[in-house]
Amino acid sequence: MNQDDFFLARAIELAQKGSELGEGGPFGAVIVREGKIIAEGWNRVVTSHDPTAHAEISAIRSACAAVDSFHLPNSTLYASSEPCPMCLSAAYWARIERIVFANSRAEAAAIGFCDDELYSELNRHFSARSIVMEHHPIADSLLPMQRWANNPDRTPY
Repeated sequence: MNQDDFFLARAIELAQKGSELGEGGPFGAVIVREGKIIAEGWNRVVTSHDPTAHAEISAIRSACAAVDSFHLPNSTLYASSEPCPMCLSAAYWARIERIVFANSRAEAAAIGFCDDELYSELNRHFSARSIVMEHHPIADSLLPMQRWANNPDRTPY
């Protein structure tokens, strides 16, 4: 068994475990650096009452805590299924180098986890999205951003 197969098998094992426990959908993830698992996660949306408690998000949060950083360079995310837009975005924010997944978006959609509408929404201008979004700047709304940008002690990310 090659390394990708080994870590994907673990992600699938976590997907099975989490769904059997009734904690959420059948999704698991592991994050690997230098050939070692630094974090694992499975979907806990149902038990946590948290729509963001996806396997990949859980694994990213645990990995960042484990390495004491908000970036995960030189890391690979192994996911039982192709990451949704939220999880994919989180992987980009975390600077994950590589994502390997076992099941496609189409396979997840076939059992009721379809992200096509969300992918479509993200491509629309904010004024054309199904959630009403209104740009409403107020006096001094830029002040916190300007102060942060001008702070020489800030931590950029």
